[in-house]
Amino acid sequence: MTEVRDALEWTLTSERPGLAGYLTAGCRTYLQPDGRESDWDILDGSPTVAVVALTDDEHGVLVRQFRPGPGTVLAELPGGQIAEGEAVEHAAARELLEETGYEAGSLEIAMRTYLASYATQVRYAVLARGCRRVGNPKPDPEEFLEPVVLPVPEYVAHILGGRLTDAGLGLAGLVAAGLLRQAL
Repeated sequence: MTEVRDALEWTLTSERPGLAGYLTAGCRTYLQPDGRESDWDILDGSPTVAVVALTDDEHGVLVRQFRPGPGTVLAELPGGQIAEGEAVEHAAARELLEETGYEAGSLEIAMRTYLASYATQVRYAVLARGCRRVGNPKPDPEEFLEPVVLPVPEYVAHILGGRLTDAGLGLAGLVAAGLLRQAL
């Protein structure tokens, strides 16, 4: 029997320690209240944005793409890095358009948080309402993706189901949109 491979799936050819340039790692030494010192690995990276994108006709917009950490194709929130000096809302609108071909009618920052307790990277959740398709996606050269549009109940269930890497940011967007109660 031949295995069917997802057209967006990547093939792992090797692994090595080190970083590719999206994040940097360092070590911080802290003096603790009891006088002992401890070392901590710290990840540093550019701020990022994830967009909870809703259309006026009760649909949510996602992007299917391969995710190297989990090693599989996931339906994700559109998003990416915020350029230095770029406004969060501008980055959200840019990423939404590049990855899905959708334009937002309005944008609202729903949450700001850190990637993790060992990271300096800041992440934003942005709620985009009134999204409408205005063209085709124009992804970056290393992005191979496919927009997905789901009815809101399926969209909410997907975000709450945990099969994406920005579930916490998605949850913040659902709360801001008043959609969480519908899922429970």
